[in-house]
Amino acid sequence: MKALSPKQQRFLDFIRRYTLDHSQPPSYQEIMDTLGFASLGTVHWYVNSLTHNGYLDRTKGPNGKRALNLIHEEHATPARLPLLGLIAAGEPIEALENAESISVPPPFMHPDNFVLQVKGESMTGDHIENGDYIIVRKTADANPGQIVVALIDGEATLKRYQPVNNHVELHPRNPDYPVITINKTDNFQINGVLLYSFREY
Repeated sequence: MKALSPKQQRFLDFIRRYTLDHSQPPSYQEIMDTLGFASLGTVHWYVNSLTHNGYLDRTKGPNGKRALNLIHEEHATPARLPLLGLIAAGEPIEALENAESISVPPPFMHPDNFVLQVKGESMTGDHIENGDYIIVRKTADANPGQIVVALIDGEATLKRYQPVNNHVELHPRNPDYPVITINKTDNFQINGVLLYSFREY
């Protein structure tokens, strides 16, 4: 791979940050507006150059507009995030904090991100198995349908978040597990949203 110029590095860094923050890569228009380019032609030039040099991959998305994926070199410096303990994909269990860290894909390096190891099988329908690791962005807010780390009376669980009328439902992705209903009187908070899951890296 050819070495990146400072401007090319800035271009890739923006795509990486945007993808982490929005769970999808930016459009060409968003790149142009944020980086202050004068035309979409400049964006195309950067994309073509970085694709040719092996830093970007253009994969056609469902609408054909968001199609930029970063290619991570095997020789890239390993990134590490704190491993804060276990998260239940079943009955809630306590999240145990410790000083360990674990290697993760470099694009997920962010000061608000952390890793938990899954214990349980309630999320197998989302291909999250017992023993998997999940990368979580710390936040108190989530959109309906997102997979969240939720705290119920101080205990953590991993479920899909669904607000319904005057209460919240936490949905498993395994029919053997019940939906958890959260009422206004319950001690409930969202502690993060799922970004990525993996078994080995």
